[in-house]
Amino acid sequence: MSAVLEVLSCGPSVTVQDMGRPGFLAQGMTRGGAADVLALFEGAALLGQSPDLAALEMVGMGGSFRVTADVRIALTGAPMTATLDGVPLVWNASHLLPAGATLNIGGIRTGTYGYLHVGGGFDTAVMMGARGAHLSAGLGAALTTGDTLPVGNDVGDTVGMVLPLDDRFGGGTIRITPSMQTDQFDSATQERFTSTAFRRDARANRMGVRMDHDGAPFEAAGQLTIVSDVIVSGDIQITGDGAPFVLMCECQTTGGYPRIGTVLPCDMARVAQAPTGAPISFQFIPFDEARQIEQRATTARDALKSAITPLLRDPATIKDLLSYQLISGVTSATSDPFKQET
Repeated sequence: MSAVLEVLSCGPSVTVQDMGRPGFLAQGMTRGGAADVLALFEGAALLGQSPDLAALEMVGMGGSFRVTADVRIALTGAPMTATLDGVPLVWNASHLLPAGATLNIGGIRTGTYGYLHVGGGFDTAVMMGARGAHLSAGLGAALTTGDTLPVGNDVGDTVGMVLPLDDRFGGGTIRITPSMQTDQFDSATQERFTSTAFRRDARANRMGVRMDHDGAPFEAAGQLTIVSDVIVSGDIQITGDGAPFVLMCECQTTGGYPRIGTVLPCDMARVAQAPTGAPISFQFIPFDEARQIEQRATTARDALKSAITPLLRDPATIKDLLSYQLISGVTSATSDPFKQET
């Protein structure tokens, strides 16, 4: 019998998410999906399953959950407080959630988006090729107290595994390539853009993230005459007030604001996870170098499974057991340690 996840309570922005819906740009809908795609791959590595399976995305805070049968879970993305029947749980790790036990996921510690994965994924209805909500397109809805989610068939059995916590939750340098209107910003403006210390503005969601800064607004030549055309996630628009706005996974599909650059896909998680006020800077990268960076990021993502380690190590599985100092401070059971040698 398949398990069901019961929502006892939850924050206002908890949704089912997956890898999104490619192929609908011409119909006016962007891919959507998880704001932090890397978190889906981390959960998949911890549970030994496909990253295409649906998980819960929790913005700012999680909720209280219970299952009707034993379920394997993994917690990834932005670290949040988590307990199982009051016992603290390690983040970025897999655990067993027994039937009837209460999983509490509280507030965010750092970052923005946390994720709850289940073995087998959430088996919710498929809408236009995906299970994830796309709220700006009217697909799905945020969870509310009393909701139930069916859990898919889980073919794995391993729990108690952990991944090293990534450093993408505090802002930092975002690598970008030139975009459609980059050349309409003069060299001085481009240089000022890359040397400016931005702050992640409080005005941010799954559609876009505004960047705040001190100093003059940014402007492009002839920006009022730009004709609206296709835009994609990662594009950095300079809005009417001269502030950069990074388009995210649920952005619109056309726009007329000038775009000074486009964020590398592998850095989009860092943009999404930056908390309010986090420092952000931008660095232009040549296309050839950007391609190499993306290839390395893909390789690292595919190698996540080899980076997992047990929360508690079993001596029977430690290959280099003999290199450890297993015994120290040996003393005799019969000799007097205080007796002076002559």
